[in-house]
Amino acid sequence: MSRVLLVEDDERIVGFIKRGLEAEGYLVDLAGNGEDALAMVRETPYSLIILDRVLPGIDGLEVCRMLRREQREHLILMLTARDSLQDKVEGLKGGADDYLTKPFAFDELIARMEALLRRRPSAATSPVLKVGDLLLDPTSKKVWRGEREIGLTAKEFRLLTYLMSHPGTVVSRTRLLNNVWDLSFDPETKVVDVYIRYLRRKIESESEAPLIKTVRGFGYVISP
Repeated sequence: MSRVLLVEDDERIVGFIKRGLEAEGYLVDLAGNGEDALAMVRETPYSLIILDRVLPGIDGLEVCRMLRREQREHLILMLTARDSLQDKVEGLKGGADDYLTKPFAFDELIARMEALLRRRPSAATSPVLKVGDLLLDPTSKKVWRGEREIGLTAKEFRLLTYLMSHPGTVVSRTRLLNNVWDLSFDPETKVVDVYIRYLRRKIESESEAPLIKTVRGFGYVISP
């Protein structure tokens, strides 16, 4: 489970982002100014920092520069109300990995975060994912349902990994296309539905309880 530091002083934005990220399965810590953010980053190995550019005290751009001078390699997604090219260039030169202009849709924030997290694989051993009696080992690329080992293609494995990384969360077809097929648009094909059927045939025998559910009009969810 990824731990994220949200550095933002606007309480409305904090509430909106925090609730959304926690619903997606992230652990979220909060900092309302640059000083607190620096202290927290120095103590905690965050997977990603969502950093507002305009902050009381030390601003977000300087926080970013200080972290890079300290050779801290945390992923940084900078938020700003400024949308000029020069502002974006300054943020990226200051060490931000990506730049998102306010206002933004929550789905865009999630897509940017997940793209950054995919770009930098964790050095630690990935934890085994578990939903009911279904186990997936990201390191060995093996899957078991109880005592039964299941063979999957690379794309099936990637799809199942994404679903199992968000247990109990309804995942839309658009997000699956973005994260499994690296498509930023819907090509109006049935590829997601087809691969969901492939997975169901392999992980759900007649004697086993179904794990992948269709939520009509929204997407899919995996849960015991």
